[in-house]
Amino acid sequence: MKSIDSKAVKKILYNIDLAEQTNDPRLFKKLNKNIWEFRSKYGNLHYRLLAFWDKSGKTDTLVIAAHGIIKKTSKISVKEIEKAEKIRAVYFSNIK
Repeated sequence: MKSIDSKAVKKILYNIDLAEQTNDPRLFKKLNKNIWEFRSKYGNLHYRLLAFWDKSGKTDTLVIAAHGIIKKTSKISVKEIEKAEKIRAVYFSNIK
């Protein structure tokens, strides 16, 4: 987030806050069984956070952003999804 425009960061944070309050399908898209794409657009750029859910808590569910990209094509690359899957696996092995 440090390397992108501060106004884009504000838009991403606004959308994260909005996602906490609503279940807007324009903000999230399921990419596979475990990984979701959190979407934000600012200007002509499409920012994506690849994320996963941690439902191991008794009452709270955490949404963990694995990493972010600026989307340049119509699809998220398999390489980016695999990277998010690896981060997810490390996360869950570390919390056990």
